[in-house]
Amino acid sequence: MPNYRIIVDLSQRMLYLLDNNVVVRGFPVGIGKMVTQSPLGEFTIINKQPNPGGPFGAFWMGLSKPHYGIHGTNDPSSIGHEVSHGCIRMYNEDVLALAAIVPIGTRVTIRN
Repeated sequence: MPNYRIIVDLSQRMLYLLDNNVVVRGFPVGIGKMVTQSPLGEFTIINKQPNPGGPFGAFWMGLSKPHYGIHGTNDPSSIGHEVSHGCIRMYNEDVLALAAIVPIGTRVTIRN
């Protein structure tokens, strides 16, 4: 039985998928701007929504911190930059791959 968790490393602008503390995938991400930084700490994925529309791209995974999530983008050039209002932005194909793997309840750590 897989034991997935997610670590978002803001300084590296990378999201890592771990299974039993072993990194199995790494994805480049866009993160919060200086004035709207991504929140640090421990969260969980509380909901999943395909095709949320607008700037959220192909998929939305909501975090236990209200109004924050891991989502796709309608602006792929933003990945790798400090661009969002605090959410973790991924390429659409990456967020779809991740969403297909991780269940609701997956732990998400956001760190510098």
